[in-house]
Amino acid sequence: MSDAIVRKIAVIFVADVVGFSKMMETNEDETLRSFRACQDIMENLFAEHGGRIFNTAGDAVLAEFQSAVSSVVCASEFQKLVEQRNSSVDDDAKMMFRVGINMGDVIVEGDNLYGDGVNVAARLEALSQPGGVCLSKSVHDFVSQKVDLSFDDIGEQRVKNTDVWAYDIQMTTAERRTLSASQPAPGNAESKPPTIAVLPFINQSNDPDQDYFADGLSEDIISNLSSWKTFPVIAR
Repeated sequence: MSDAIVRKIAVIFVADVVGFSKMMETNEDETLRSFRACQDIMENLFAEHGGRIFNTAGDAVLAEFQSAVSSVVCASEFQKLVEQRNSSVDDDAKMMFRVGINMGDVIVEGDNLYGDGVNVAARLEALSQPGGVCLSKSVHDFVSQKVDLSFDDIGEQRVKNTDVWAYDIQMTTAERRTLSASQPAPGNAESKPPTIAVLPFINQSNDPDQDYFADGLSEDIISNLSSWKTFPVIAR
């Protein structure tokens, strides 16, 4: 029996519900019904575009695609269909998602995938606007001339101690941001607002599956702080 580590290049799609914990506290039954309805939308699109769910953690869904183009088209269609659903339900049943997509090296273990390729996709999801899709440069450069979509360059982001150049898909479902992180804001240094950095929580257990819960704590903090327009938030 071989103990060799199997690696491959994969396109990783990560989606997470915005404010899921607060929604569960407010109305648990309605939140679960809404999540299942959105999950049905997602799974139907995965079947259409060749996506495969390889892990879930609470409200987070992690999927693998064979094609970067298919993953981006799927993510765009998913956000549009969720917006359509939200327009026809009560406020308590509305639900928004963030989506991050990365193409990179992953470790294969059975049906599951691990490694930097997955971790970067999870951090891009945390960087995404509510209702939006955030891509790594590797994905953007591969798909930008192949899909009927426009993109915003949001610049170099610090992601799990690695600099990653990120792009937003321009969508009516998400607030648009255009300033690249590598470009200074107008004005002198004294006029710049303070910046908050959110550091990752460390999983001190021996179970690697718990990494997603540790990551989720940081991502919830980033999500809540990002709603404040007074200062920028740096995501690890």
